Amino acid sequence: MRAAHKVKSLAAAVRAARKAQGAGRRVVFTNGCFDLLHRGHVRYLEQARGLGDFLVVAVNSDASVRRLKGPGRPVVPAVERAEVLAALAAVDLVLIFDDLEPGRIIRAVRPDLLVKGGDWPVDQIVGADFVRSTGGVVRSLPYLPGASTTELIRRLASALSPRPRKCISTAKRLSAVSAQAGAKLAKKSPMPKGTTGG
Repeated sequence: MRAAHKVKSLAAAVRAARKAQGAGRRVVFTNGCFDLLHRGHVRYLEQARGLGDFLVVAVNSDASVRRLKGPGRPVVPAVERAEVLAALAAVDLVLIFDDLEPGRIIRAVRPDLLVKGGDWPVDQIVGADFVRSTGGVVRSLPYLPGASTTELIRRLASALSPRPRKCISTAKRLSAVSAQAGAKLAKKSPMPKGTTGG
């Protein structure tokens, strides 16, 4: 299946989740901005998929990312972020949502497992109470240290910023050496009296 075909509307995601659950498959749900996908994201999503049989990833829209992260974000538009995520083998379905929090989406999908990254304590994960009330499980998975979109943006900015030149050009070096040599020669060989330097 082409990656773009795994990006669905909320209604289609709900139907897919019900079909999977009807076949005895455990539906796992997670969400996030996923701006500039990196290996930390990949490992996290692989772990999440390993907890069940069908992984649904809800991606924040461009407008909600700007409200959460500030101006200048996202770097990658939502439709592109969604397609890149959908290309991962661990991901079964992707949807884009506009809300700041995924509570409404979680209540609609009704996953068997709700998963977030390790910087979220379980008792603070949005939708945790609802998922537990339906008999589901909530998990917080550890992030890979040093792997973050913010750090990746910082490294890219550093690599692309102009660096100060530490040396002058060859022509300037030769000119400076020549001037120094001329000055030394003039000191050693003063002109005879009554002559000019013209």
